[in-house]
Amino acid sequence: MHRIASIGGDGIGPEIITEGKKVLDAAGEKFGFDIEWEDFDIGAERYLKQGYLVTEDDLKGLSRFNAIYFGAIGDDRVKPGILEKGILLNLRFYFDQYINLRPIRLLNGVSTPLAGKGPEDIDFVVVRENTEDFYVGIGSRFSGKQSKVLEIEREMYHVRFGLDVESDAEEIAYQIGVITREGSSRVMRYAFETAERRKKKLTSVDKANVLSDVYGLWRDVFNETAASYPSVRTEFNFVDAVTMWFVKNPEWFDVVVTPNMFGDIITDLGAMIQGGLGLAPGGNINPAGTSMFEPIHGSAPKYKGLGIANPMATIWAGSLLLDHIGEHDAGAAVLKAIEKSILDGVVTKDMGGTASTSKVGDHIAGLIRA
Repeated sequence: MHRIASIGGDGIGPEIITEGKKVLDAAGEKFGFDIEWEDFDIGAERYLKQGYLVTEDDLKGLSRFNAIYFGAIGDDRVKPGILEKGILLNLRFYFDQYINLRPIRLLNGVSTPLAGKGPEDIDFVVVRENTEDFYVGIGSRFSGKQSKVLEIEREMYHVRFGLDVESDAEEIAYQIGVITREGSSRVMRYAFETAERRKKKLTSVDKANVLSDVYGLWRDVFNETAASYPSVRTEFNFVDAVTMWFVKNPEWFDVVVTPNMFGDIITDLGAMIQGGLGLAPGGNINPAGTSMFEPIHGSAPKYKGLGIANPMATIWAGSLLLDHIGEHDAGAAVLKAIEKSILDGVVTKDMGGTASTSKVGDHIAGLIRA
């Protein structure tokens, strides 16, 4: 028995999570395990009605599970950033989900905008550091003077900034990025171990030629970590260069490790070369704690309730979830069934088909049971 928490969230989130749960339940039937789901009401509706983002009770409840299945967050009625920071980033930081795992893989039957490239050329993994860099939430906008104390609390360390800023500019904005040796080292070990299981090649992304202090530390830690993995070939790419090579020569890459902000950017590019956001899953992973799996697309509120949302990224995220909890054969079967559904032409409008959200879920579940 696997106990898994689910959060539908906003917009199309509840619809696509419903189809994902349907498929994972089918995988359980096929491969001899049960899933006990517990749903959590976290999202814009509750925030607008009650003023809550994530409560202590939510966090305590979610901590009883080693996996969370997450739909989507975001609502036009709420100021941008409030839900994303208050819910999604809060969960990542609270559960110390320091790895963001993004498979970039072109499935058979899917078109890529890259001329002359096929599934044999686009099959790599991006390992993104998920709790540091410019996403730690330290920043402000002001005029004149500002004095404040800003803190970062992590299990591994505590950072405290005392700022006393004076400016005669009309307005000033700043954002502080933080990279630590501890935070870099643990995500790099995960990336090297992933590379050892694959083709034994690891590419590190940074911008150490310009931001030499912050990303210079990242590069130093990468080199130090590499010494413990002599079988893995390594290389460096600046972030601007890696965007070019993803487009021109995606076949060069196997495992890519990147700081948080750059990873956020390049994985969206990866989503496009693998066929679009409707096919882009992600995992927010704490190898020793509670991990969370989700599609990387948004909540698309204008499509809410229309039955046309593509559930495949969510279902693929479910495949990652199954693999994470040790149901490796079931996870592989889910991904194979997604590919077969595409080849069968049972896809939603965004992929050129006519199938509804629920029909895609039904078809993939049926393929697994067959």
